[in-house]
Amino acid sequence: MLKNLIFDLGDVIIPIDMGAPIRNFSVLAGLPEADVTALWKQHDLWRQYETGMVDDAAFRQHVRDLLRNQGQPSSEEWTDEVIDTTWNSILLDLPVERVDRLEELRASGQYRLFLLSNTNAIHIRQVNKMLTALGKPTLEDLFERVFYSHDVRMAKPSPAIYEHVLTQAGLEPTETAFYDDNAANIEAAAQLGIEAVHVVPPKTIIDYLQGL
Repeated sequence: MLKNLIFDLGDVIIPIDMGAPIRNFSVLAGLPEADVTALWKQHDLWRQYETGMVDDAAFRQHVRDLLRNQGQPSSEEWTDEVIDTTWNSILLDLPVERVDRLEELRASGQYRLFLLSNTNAIHIRQVNKMLTALGKPTLEDLFERVFYSHDVRMAKPSPAIYEHVLTQAGLEPTETAFYDDNAANIEAAAQLGIEAVHVVPPKTIIDYLQGL
């Protein structure tokens, strides 16, 4: 019997544009997108930030230093707000009906709801601002418990992060469903006995939750 529902955040609850931060940082820095992409990969900045290896301040400064080192002295003038806004351009409009459905499921008392996301503090603060603006609870209030990669210092698809969630929340894999848009994340969860559901467009999470 299904008792527990674990959800990814990006492209499951909130639509995202993975390429938007690179495009916008390229504009700010006056560099080709390909160059910024190469620098991002070379310095592994995204993964470092989302696994808690660097904090908000260090991430922002790394962005400034990285682009300044490429001959962009104007990057020294980038405020925290400028960097955060550019970084948050990955987040698209939040469909309120998805949040409504999650609230219904939790209110039914039939399921325990959890969030498991590869993410970072700047993005989470922005998503919570978006939820509040819609008159909805924050992620921490919407779910029984949230598990963010930057907090636990692990990331999907590592089996360790799923095992951490199961242990910390006291969940049985066979009683648990996990919804994610990434095939590798789904495969890793399924190997642990979790009912893994691959969320694939044009369907949305609402479609996959029909019947619950």
